[in-house]
Amino acid sequence: MVLDAEPRPWPMQSDLQSHCVRQEKSLDRISAFTYNDLHAEARAPEGLPVPQERPQDDHRTASPVRILHVYKDYAPVLGGIENHIRWQAEGMRVRGHDVRVLVTAPGPLTRQEQIHGVPVTKSGRQLHLSSAPISLQMPGHLRRLGREADIVHLHAPYPPGELAQLLLRVGRRTVITYHSDIVRQATLLRLYGPFLRAILRRADRILVSTPPYIWSSPFLRPLAEHCPEKLTVVHFGIDIGRFRATPGLLEQAEAWRARLGPGPLALFVGRLRYYKGVDILVDAVAQVEGLSCAIAGQGPMAQAIAARIRARGIHTRVHMLGTVPDETLPALYHAADIFVLPSVHRSESLGIVLLEAMAAGRPLISTELGTGTSYVNVHGETGLVVPPGDVDALAQALATLAGDPALRARFGRQAQARAQAEFSLERMLDQTEAVYREILVGP
Repeated sequence: MVLDAEPRPWPMQSDLQSHCVRQEKSLDRISAFTYNDLHAEARAPEGLPVPQERPQDDHRTASPVRILHVYKDYAPVLGGIENHIRWQAEGMRVRGHDVRVLVTAPGPLTRQEQIHGVPVTKSGRQLHLSSAPISLQMPGHLRRLGREADIVHLHAPYPPGELAQLLLRVGRRTVITYHSDIVRQATLLRLYGPFLRAILRRADRILVSTPPYIWSSPFLRPLAEHCPEKLTVVHFGIDIGRFRATPGLLEQAEAWRARLGPGPLALFVGRLRYYKGVDILVDAVAQVEGLSCAIAGQGPMAQAIAARIRARGIHTRVHMLGTVPDETLPALYHAADIFVLPSVHRSESLGIVLLEAMAAGRPLISTELGTGTSYVNVHGETGLVVPPGDVDALAQALATLAGDPALRARFGRQAQARAQAEFSLERMLDQTEAVYREILVGP
C-alpha cells in the first residue's frame, strides 16, 4: 500500500495562532470579553511544529482494511461519541472495509448483534467505576477480535478499553480518536494519567477533531511539542444531506413553530448534564423579553432545570421537549431562529449539535472553552462566542440575534457553507481512511 500525497496544512487555518487572531474580530454589540484572554491557553506556542491534516486521497479501490472500534457504548445508545463511532463504522463498511465494534452491554450478559450491517460485540458489564462501565470479559473479546484486525481504533476517554489494549497490543496498528480529556474525575485521573500517557505514546496515530483541543489538553500538548507526526486533525463529520430544506422538512418545521409559539426561538439540543450550562441559558432567556426557547434532551439535570424555569416565571416561553427522535431533529433545527450551546466546562470538546445546526443554516451562540466549540463556531462569521457561565453576556448575544433577522440570516448562510466545506461525513471518512492506509504501509 502506498500513500503518494504529501501532508498539507489545515484548509481553514495554517496554524492555531492564526485561528485565534482571526477570532479576535467581534461585533460592537458583543464587547463583554476579549477572545485572546479566554483562548490564550489553547494557542500553539511560537516556534512549535503544528500537527498536519493528512491527505484525502480516494483509496476506495484499495484492499479492505479490518477495523475494530473499541468504546463503552454503541447504538442505540445516543450520544456524541456513540454517534461518531456509528457513522465511522457504517461509513467504512459501505466503502468495503471489514468493520467490527466492541463495547459493553447494558447488563451482565454478553450479546452479539448486527446493527445496520455492523457486527457488534457487547461484552457483559459487572460494575461502574467513575462512570466507566467495567466488563471483566472485555479483554478476552479484545484479544479474540483484535488478533485479526489491521486497525484497533480506540475512542478515548474509556480507560478500561485503553488499558486492555495497552496490555494486549493486538492488531497491526493502534489508532486513538481523542474525544476529550478526563475532566471531572480528578482522583481517577491521578491514578490513570501515567497509563494514558503510555497508550498515547504507543499509539500509531492519534486523531483529534480540532486544533485548539491539541494545545489546550495537558495530555496532547506534550505530544504536539515533541512528536507532532503522531497527531492528525480529522474534523468530525455529519450527514449534511439530512438537514437539507426539503418541502416535507419545512412543513414539519412549521408544525414545530406552531407548537412552540410566536417570536424568535432559541434552541438547545443535548444531554442535560452538569457541563452543558442549560441553567445559564434559562437565566439568560429570562432577561430577553419576547424570546422563546426549546430544550431538547433528557439527563440528570432535567428536574433541576424544570424547577429553575418555574422559579424564573418563564414556563410559558421555555419548553422542555424531552428526547426528540433523531428523524425529527432536522425539522426542529429548521424551526429555530438561533442555536445555543452554552457549555461551561471543557468536557464539551466540540459539540456535534453545532455541526447539525450549521448544516440547517442556523446562526450559533457558543462559549469559549479553549476546546473545539469556538473553532467550529467562528465568532462574527457563523455566530457569536461568549464567556462560559456569564448570564449577562449570553443574554446580550441572544438579544442581539433575536433583534436582527438580517444578521441571523448572514450568520446562518455562512454557517451552512462552513459545515458543507469542512464537516461533512464524506470528508471525515476520506481523512480517516487515508490515515489507516498511511500507517499500514510497512511491516
